[in-house]
Amino acid sequence: MTIQKLSLTNFKNHSEKSFEFSPQINCFVGNNGVGKTNILDALHYLSVGKSFLGNTDLNNIMMGESFFTIEGEIFDGEKENIIKIQQPKEAKKIIRKNDKTYDRIADHIGFLPSVTISPYDSNLISDSGESRRKFLDSMISQTDREYLFNLIQYQKTVQQRNALLKSFAKSRYFDHENLEIYNEPLIKFGTKIFEKRKEFISSILPLIQNYYEIISNGKEKISVIYQSDLQDSTFLNLLHENLEKDRILTYTSKGIHKDDLLFEMNGNLLKKIGSQGQQKSFLVALKLSQMNRIKVITGKTPILLLDDIFDKLDDSRVSQLIELVNRENFGQIFITDTHKERTANLVKKINEESEIFEIK
Repeated sequence: MTIQKLSLTNFKNHSEKSFEFSPQINCFVGNNGVGKTNILDALHYLSVGKSFLGNTDLNNIMMGESFFTIEGEIFDGEKENIIKIQQPKEAKKIIRKNDKTYDRIADHIGFLPSVTISPYDSNLISDSGESRRKFLDSMISQTDREYLFNLIQYQKTVQQRNALLKSFAKSRYFDHENLEIYNEPLIKFGTKIFEKRKEFISSILPLIQNYYEIISNGKEKISVIYQSDLQDSTFLNLLHENLEKDRILTYTSKGIHKDDLLFEMNGNLLKKIGSQGQQKSFLVALKLSQMNRIKVITGKTPILLLDDIFDKLDDSRVSQLIELVNRENFGQIFITDTHKERTANLVKKINEESEIFEIK
């Protein structure tokens, strides 16, 4: 997959911007605050229909304007496709592929797979389990539409069950049989999600360990452990055993919506003993493993978005990373940096076709 052209209208700080890209390496250079990361975010929108920075769609409309538009020309190996995303202030977001509007935004996921490596990834290590669950779901959803469907249905069921628990508390009334209606869909969708997550982590772990060793030249042993309530119990037992607790708390306290990933180094939590460089190297290895799995499973080569890649990585590690990506034939790369010369030297070493865009 290759993004050939990108056009932005009223997106964040870019009123009108257009680019024609190299099929290999593209660099956006300029001072902090000029909107380099915003361009990567627009490319991320083309892939999954939303921001990787966590911003709401409406907050991405340029101040004083009534809409934003992102349009990309994408070559899929056979033909050119036009993806157009429009977000009006007073209406819902629309995503079109070749002038045909998607009925559901979820239907677009997987057409243009992408992987983003940015300073914000550190939240995966330091934040709560919710951010790691979202990341895990995002990784699997790009290659498995059934998983995404199961996830959406599961989340809807949890919300409905929680709403009923809250209404019971408000009315000081509890109907056990009425609540049990949600057991079947929770078990059905939740168990499928659990099995898929477990299988995915098992398949990706050797890749993470291999890439980490290459990038860091380190002797540390890293691991990813999948933690779930379903490891030691069936979903039905969890629901029965925690029924009274759920009634008191007024929400569903156990299930795959409480899953987590433990990132470890030498048997200890990475966030406790890993240096900033070790943590960054781990996150890069994690993302490269994701790229590998997407390519193997779908046959599509994901685009790689590298935001401020020199942050917490020295020049030699960045060079190793880019050379590794190039050697693995991961495809089109987009890089942001504040130093034009540093970026130009990096690209020159790799000796690949490239474009450098100065953003002002």
